[in-house]
Amino acid sequence: MKRMLLKIAYDGTEYFGWQRQNNFITVQQRLEEALSELLGQEITVRGSSRTDTGVHALGQGAVFKADFTIPVDRFPLALNSFLPGDIVCRGARLVDENFHPQYSVVKKTYRYRILNDRFRNPLMGRYSEFIPKELDFEKMAECCHYFLGEHDFKAFCASGSTAKTTNRIIYDLTAVKNQNIIDIEVTGNGFLYNMVRIIAGTLTDVGLGKIPVGDIEKIIAEGDRTKAGKTLPPGGLTLMNVVYDF
Repeated sequence: MKRMLLKIAYDGTEYFGWQRQNNFITVQQRLEEALSELLGQEITVRGSSRTDTGVHALGQGAVFKADFTIPVDRFPLALNSFLPGDIVCRGARLVDENFHPQYSVVKKTYRYRILNDRFRNPLMGRYSEFIPKELDFEKMAECCHYFLGEHDFKAFCASGSTAKTTNRIIYDLTAVKNQNIIDIEVTGNGFLYNMVRIIAGTLTDVGLGKIPVGDIEKIIAEGDRTKAGKTLPPGGLTLMNVVYDF
């Protein structure tokens, strides 16, 4: 019996998130169906991150256990022939019994993309949040350093979270502008429910002049969700990469 880690990319627009659900089509379900058909046995996978409805991924991790003879370097190509066009396997490697898709994670990187323009772009609608009002990008970028390090991010956690603690470590947070596209990219040891979308919403409110730059440190310290920005929609969010402790 072999254990394999897959690197999965997907357009999450048509799915009710990653995790299998009754009566809804999810990425996990489609991946399990493809693996089961490829290998001729019932396969269950465990993901590294439970992305929400409409969220995308370029580097989702998924582990499964099975008997198979397909060479590791050929496995992604073999699997992709059974997957729908909006889900792609981009890599595969064997892992040992000590590896866990969630507990072995060292850090994750997410990107939130904003289209800041007068008009919508039909080629970007699925993968960005359209904001027609002009954003003060310099102020947005100025706020990023306040989030770095270990903090209680209760102010950036949506209701319904089951997390035992709201403390998280942010290793890096950047805002980069390329013409009318703003990418907010954050790397941390883990994230609370909707945390990245709330951080992006808070930086957006700074750019709109609704939240002063100087208030960010206080918002983090006080832990008051009502003081932080709104939760931006899921379409602009992409899980970029997951790094493991092998």
